Amino acid sequence: MPGLLGKKIGMTSVFGADGKNVPCTVIEVGPCVVTQIKNVEKDGYEAVQIGFQDAKEKNTTAALKGHFKKAGVTPKRHLAEFKGFNGSLNTGDVLTVEFFNGAAFVDVTAVSKGRGFQGVVKRHGFGGVGQQSHGQHNRARKPGAIGACSTPAKVFKGMRMAGHMGSEQVTIQNLQVLKIIPEHNLLLVKGSVPGYNGSIVSIYR
Repeated sequence: MPGLLGKKIGMTSVFGADGKNVPCTVIEVGPCVVTQIKNVEKDGYEAVQIGFQDAKEKNTTAALKGHFKKAGVTPKRHLAEFKGFNGSLNTGDVLTVEFFNGAAFVDVTAVSKGRGFQGVVKRHGFGGVGQQSHGQHNRARKPGAIGACSTPAKVFKGMRMAGHMGSEQVTIQNLQVLKIIPEHNLLLVKGSVPGYNGSIVSIYR
């Protein structure tokens, strides 16, 4: 799917045509610059590589400096590839939030917030075991039996247990586009999107 890179600004709310207050997320989309056009003959597949946010020359590796110089653009901090662009694009072309004009819904992919090491109640929604009385001590939020027995003497893979939560790639599909503000490169979508404020997100139409 074609798309662009953006930065999550934060959440707010707007009033819809029916007067209802709708929660939404503000995303700064672009401007993105085309840094490479990939084709089947040379690369084995078709895709468009775009860059987002300017990077300092001193923080860019020599290999990337040559890559950006070949494309005729300034160094960029973030690069991503998207497939399915309609029409002809050339290196150096600038894509803005107006790319989403006419789109009623978009998909957003980002890395979710990291929650650290969490127990089964928060991580998997366990209800806890045992009663809160009759000598119950501190096992209300424990996972209970995990299935290990004499045969087989092991715990099966996929058992829901405590562990690291969050900080993984998440895609939210069919987010309604509420408003586009081209003069500020802002896109307002209904509901929430993964990641913390200031994180980089991929928006697909």
